[in-house]
Amino acid sequence: MTAKSHKFPLPLSSLDNKSTHRTTKSHHSATVATPQTATQNVRQHVARQQAVKNNAGLSEDKSAKNTVVVASPRKSTSAQAVQTTQAGSSQPSKPMSSANLAAPRRAMVQRLSQAGVQDSVVLDAMDTVPRHVFIESGLVGQAYVDASLPIGHHQTISQPYIVARMIEIMRNGRKLRNVLEIGTGCGYQAAVLAQLCENVYSIERIKLLHELAKKNLRSLRIANLRLHYGDGMHGLPQVAPFDGVILAAAGMQIPDALLQQLAIGGRLIAPVGERQQVLQLIERTGNANWTKTVLEQCHFVPLRPGII
Repeated sequence: MTAKSHKFPLPLSSLDNKSTHRTTKSHHSATVATPQTATQNVRQHVARQQAVKNNAGLSEDKSAKNTVVVASPRKSTSAQAVQTTQAGSSQPSKPMSSANLAAPRRAMVQRLSQAGVQDSVVLDAMDTVPRHVFIESGLVGQAYVDASLPIGHHQTISQPYIVARMIEIMRNGRKLRNVLEIGTGCGYQAAVLAQLCENVYSIERIKLLHELAKKNLRSLRIANLRLHYGDGMHGLPQVAPFDGVILAAAGMQIPDALLQQLAIGGRLIAPVGERQQVLQLIERTGNANWTKTVLEQCHFVPLRPGII
């Protein structure tokens, strides 16, 4: 069910103050996203790093003891365990590599399917892109659990479920020509989008994250992905309109500029809210007409203006 059409220019309040609508079965309304655990993961990661340093300081004979950081894959909020193995152990820890992370990635995709993601094109894209490439080495063991993880600068890489869910809703079974992403972060979601869209444009407001995304994506050699450093609130009018727009941060309202840059028939998916956030789907149905559908609960970092 969608809200009544609105005339342009569309007041921001008209999008956010309407009564809540639930999605139809095609949007899997029964599925509720697991809240992301960014703050908890940051705190745990810092604590683990300190524990490793402390253990290293206590050991005087490095040849007799090695400290290995491994991850517990039991659930999305699990912390990595610091495991000490003795020299000469019959079962040394295996180093993480692309080869032995293929199975965890396939298992992740299977969990996404069980959680309600049905678009096979989206699932294939999630299986193609190596998420561990976008995560710092100390957290690689958690790359394929369903959790957000810190990427620095108080930002996170979104949990796999929410990435797949938002892309599935935006795609809606269509072939997408031009898609705009607001919030490149480490580049993971942009890489997934590039597997199923003709052209992907992604904007990041934090210069160091923009550079990090370029570094992460370099080895993947994705030709149809263009990264921009700038204020995502303004979109990219020079290459609009877009068949799809996806926001990786939550604002209290959806910027007018992004609504204007959405093609007729296009879809915009974004988290909206502060403490209580929900996914919103905006569809442009005419030159001056948009509809809104409220989907499910979620949790994202805040959407901010400007560049840093």
